[in-house]
Order: sequence, then structure tokens, then C-alpha cells
Amino acid sequence: MNLHEYQAKAVLRDYGIATPRGVTIAAAAECAAAVDQLGGAAWVAKAQIHAGGRGKAGGVKVCKSVDELTATAQALLGQRLVTYQNAPDGQPVNTLLIEETLPIARELYLSITVDRAAERIGIVASAAGGMDIEEVAAREPEKILRETVNPVTGLMDYQGRNLAFGLGLAGEQIAAFVKLLKGFYRVFIDKDLALLEINPLIVTTDGRLLPLDCKMGVDDNALYRQKALAEQADMSQIDPKEAEAHAHNVNYIALNGNIGCMVNGAGLAMATMDLIKLSGGMPANFLDVGGGATAETVAQAFQIILADSNVKAVLINIFGGIVRCDLIAEGIIQAVKEVGVKVPVVVRLEGTNADKGRELLANSGLAIIAANDLTEAAKRAVEEAK
Repeated sequence: MNLHEYQAKAVLRDYGIATPRGVTIAAAAECAAAVDQLGGAAWVAKAQIHAGGRGKAGGVKVCKSVDELTATAQALLGQRLVTYQNAPDGQPVNTLLIEETLPIARELYLSITVDRAAERIGIVASAAGGMDIEEVAAREPEKILRETVNPVTGLMDYQGRNLAFGLGLAGEQIAAFVKLLKGFYRVFIDKDLALLEINPLIVTTDGRLLPLDCKMGVDDNALYRQKALAEQADMSQIDPKEAEAHAHNVNYIALNGNIGCMVNGAGLAMATMDLIKLSGGMPANFLDVGGGATAETVAQAFQIILADSNVKAVLINIFGGIVRCDLIAEGIIQAVKEVGVKVPVVVRLEGTNADKGRELLANSGLAIIAANDLTEAAKRAVEEAK
């Protein structure tokens, strides 16, 4: 689960980490009050969406008058901002963060994430922070600094100093960076984060270090114990079908193809998508109904899949280990009747009570195409989608 920038910075402030002063607004009419609160002669308007690349897409703008700020707010609020990370549909801008401007001497990059190869928490830093950090990582990987944290000792001061030296910091800035990094690390651990990214971490002209931007991603599996963060979830930022699936505890990710997939088990779902691709088709989604799927779950999954107008065929691939195939067949029949499915449905059942499940489908009187194995099912779904 991602947090907006203003939400992430509020978390940092709770840990005593200074951030630029800012005010959130939801309407252009609130600009004047925001300026009165912040003071100064210029302000930065930042569109709050769950995607990077806002600056290059026009979602971050420095304004030097209330009129300019109001015009910027009118242009952004209520619109969808498209960046390279969320193209082609973009995401809605419902909130703007209005911040004070600061005198910037340097822009650095800093992030903390889970390094799955090292099986440890990893810290990444670079002296080349800012909007082009992805290009820097691709063209000049030597500018990317890394440290991994031993889970026994935790983050050590010498690791912070190593990064500070690599970033070209000197004097009191080194101690300030080490303290700041330890604060970020504490937030990462305490809040069960999957990602904490500061880009840029600025050095002001008077030598201060401040997070000018902040992204936080919370591990979904830990939301049950991060209730305060879970309550801040902005479901408008994700695909409506994904939001509906989340509400029904169905694992769904929208893709750009035209063959809807319904599978029980994440590994089997990925294998199913691979076979669709290998057969010349494109999956429209990843959907895992889970090992304990019920007839009701299947019916709900059908509705989510068919909410995508691009879907021209549906492939259902069920392996009955924990779940019984006859129950899944009942759910498929119920869903086809209730939802009014108008696209071809290809079903492959295998495992517990598979024969009984196939019999139920064959006697349903519905236009459901049965397949004996996964390869056959994938090829048939691709043909039907065409």
C-alpha cells in the first residue's frame, strides 16, 4: 500500500525528522489561505498521486504569486495526471501539497528497501539525485552507492558514514546524515515498509539536509498491525477493478490484454499467463481466487474480470488441492447465470472431484468450453478471443 507524499512526510515528522513546511488543499479556493499560512514569496504546488515522474509530467510547479498558484491548482485538481509510471490512464489528482520553497545547493538520492538477493534490508544512495535518477542508474551505475544491513546488528554508524563520504558530504553534514539515515531506518522497521524513497534529499545553501520528496510503500501483509496507515489508503489511486477485488479479498492485478484469467494459486496463475502469451495471446489480468475459493468468490471474481471491456474470452484454470472442483464448477455456473457472461469461457479443472466438476459444467446447458489440459485451454482461449 502506497502513501501520498504529504502522508509520508507526516510520518517522518512523527519521528522527529524535519521536512519542508507544507499545507494540503483540495480546492483552488484554498490557495490564498495556504499562502497566508506559509508566508514567503514563492511556493511549490505538488500533485498528490501514487506515481513517480510528476515533475516531468507537469505535476510539480513553482509559483510566484497567489494567482499563479490558483491557476495551477485549477489546472491539476480534478484531472488525471499521466506520468511514465502510470501511463496511459494516469491517476486522479484530488489533493495538492503546497510547500515552501528552499534554497537548494545539491540534490541527493536515498532509498531503503528489501534487497531480496541479499535477503537483507538494502540502502541505496547517489550524489546524482533528482528527476533523472533512473537514467543515472542505467547509464552511470558507478554513481549508485549501496549498503546492506545485518539484521543482528541493525544499521551501523560506519555504514552511514560510508554513504556520507560517497555522497561528498563533509564536516557537520556527515553526522547529520548519519542521524537522518538512522531515523529513516527506524521508520522503515517500525512501519513495516517495503520502500522508503527520498528523492531528492536536498542540501540547502546553509548546509541543512531535508527530504524534499518522500515515497512510502507499506508491506500489505503487515497492514493488520499498521491500522493507522491502512486507514490512509487512497483507493482512488488504483484501478477500480483492483479496488473492488481488494474489498473482496481477491488478488487481482489489471493488465493490458484481452483474455481474462481466473486461477487458484499465484504460481499457477503466473504459469497460466505464460502459456497464454506462449500461445499468441495476451492476459487481461492476474487473478488468484486463493486455495480456499468458494462459489461466491468465483462469482465475484467473474464480475471483476468482466468489468474490463477489453476482455474477449475468459480462461478458468483450477487445480483442486484444497478446494473441490465441483464447488468451483457450481460457482462458475452460478456466476455465468448471474453476471450474464457474453464472452467465451474456457474451463480447465484438475484435482479433487474434477470429474464431478466437469460433469456439472457439461450438464449446465451453458456455453462453457471444457479443456482437458492447460496447454489446450490456453490455445482455445486465444482462439476464442480472436
